[in-house]
Amino acid sequence: MAVSHHTNPEAGTEQAVALRPPSEVMRLSRLGSLFAHRLSFMRILMRVLCAERPQLIITSQQLDEDGYGHMVLTLNAGGRPYSLIAYSRALDAEDRTDRVIATKWDASFCLFDGVPDAQDISDLAEQVTSQEAGRYHDRVLTLSRANKSVRLFEQVVQALASGQMPDYQIVSETGYLMRTTAVYGNGKFGIADRSKIVGEDVFNAPFQAEMLTVFLIREYSHLLAEYCARQKNPDAPGLSPDLRRALGIGNSTGLGMAPFLMNHPCLIHSWMLVRETALQRARSLNSVSDTQLKQFHQLLGRALIHIQHWQVPDPEQMRRNRYLITELEDFIATLEHSPLCNTYPLNDAFLRCQSTSEDMQELMVSLLLEVCGEQIDGLAHCLSNPFTPRIDPAMTAGELAELLNREYQWALEVDLTDTDNEAQFWYVSEAKLEPRLGMRFTEPGADREMPFHLPRYIQELRDILEGLDTQMRVAEVMLNTPHLRYAIRRVQNIVPFCYGEIRDNLVAQNCRPIDLLRCKLSFFGASHFDPKSDRWTRVTLFKGAPTAAEIAAGATDDWLFASP
Repeated sequence: MAVSHHTNPEAGTEQAVALRPPSEVMRLSRLGSLFAHRLSFMRILMRVLCAERPQLIITSQQLDEDGYGHMVLTLNAGGRPYSLIAYSRALDAEDRTDRVIATKWDASFCLFDGVPDAQDISDLAEQVTSQEAGRYHDRVLTLSRANKSVRLFEQVVQALASGQMPDYQIVSETGYLMRTTAVYGNGKFGIADRSKIVGEDVFNAPFQAEMLTVFLIREYSHLLAEYCARQKNPDAPGLSPDLRRALGIGNSTGLGMAPFLMNHPCLIHSWMLVRETALQRARSLNSVSDTQLKQFHQLLGRALIHIQHWQVPDPEQMRRNRYLITELEDFIATLEHSPLCNTYPLNDAFLRCQSTSEDMQELMVSLLLEVCGEQIDGLAHCLSNPFTPRIDPAMTAGELAELLNREYQWALEVDLTDTDNEAQFWYVSEAKLEPRLGMRFTEPGADREMPFHLPRYIQELRDILEGLDTQMRVAEVMLNTPHLRYAIRRVQNIVPFCYGEIRDNLVAQNCRPIDLLRCKLSFFGASHFDPKSDRWTRVTLFKGAPTAAEIAAGATDDWLFASP
């Protein structure tokens, strides 16, 4: 495909470096190897906050001796105030679950446009603590809820109450005092549509309101622990800055997130194209400064420590981690006797990884992007996408067939006589309205599957097109085969949104939905993936990031692979 060139006078001329093709990038195994990077949504928000240096203020607080009640945290972003209203309630142990179907939580939150008054706080109390069952207005920008990491929360409170700092290693291993089970935005349950906030610069990139919510929940979790400690001992110290940085927010994510990548091909195209364009710009630099080169070497060391401390129970993830450590150590050792080329050094680093695992290749992408802020940060404005896939009814059957045969060879090659290639099906639970995966040949419900069995649709469409007049219009094709409308639309939109299509069979026996989760979570900026199965994972958000106090004091956005 055509390559656009980026000119940086300070870095010298550039060589032509092609974007990696979608056929290489948009495979499940690679999507399941992505890491957080400089254009992840948390990082974009953090750069905005670091540039503005706002002060975090507690604008309202009514808590009892156990920390139950409400707290309101207000922060200016983009020149106007936004407030997290946090409600905490007593929760019995048997009611504490990370499942999205839960109806009770330790804490419930909303991001409020402006500063709420006492009436706003009172009116929203029962609504926000009911989450999906509540009723809202458009000053509510997001909804969220979280549960405590009970053991660590109590350990931190007890340590502070005794006048001591909690053990850093224990704190860092868990990495959060609370974990969210959902953060809702964009009009869910009657809250504000994205169209209400997208005109604000701070929210133009995707999921910025949600990321601000999580950032403020992180601050709330620190403040709540300190408050509870001071109820036991008025002289209890606050958490030290290094402990605050080590404590992010946990998150549990399951199958509910996975269909997002199939349902929003135009948006996913923008995300992946921006990332690939950023990589292209990095690889195309004729030279880099001594500062950039030094930063690259420092990041290699940080990444190695990060992965060495990435300890999770999942044996497959640990196998991959151990192999990645070996590859990264070998890469670092090689640099000692074979430094990067003086010309196009970042491309040299990238090419040296092409025989390594996809984990190592995608880790290198994150490292290369990190040292090229000046060249790539402006791409954050390209991450949103206002378009939706559209059908062209005037296209001829011949033109559609040509597109299909050229762009969907991967789907045409799937052997549908092998039952393993259609062993699963995606559906929406009638009880909870959440996406689920069923086994096609042993469970009922396949007649109601979501339209993710793309190889079957593509092959059926090909067979039908082969028997038609090549000049027949798509409008007539759809009249005769309305059930293939979905496939026709995807084929017609593959050229303008080529990074929006996953080139793998999502109903095969060996499909790992967790690869879809990791892709999306990497764009959020998540770290410390902790798979609990191939269908759900825990991650940490904002771990290692500057705190609100550090941002107000002038901190910078330098926390990729921050020390544990």
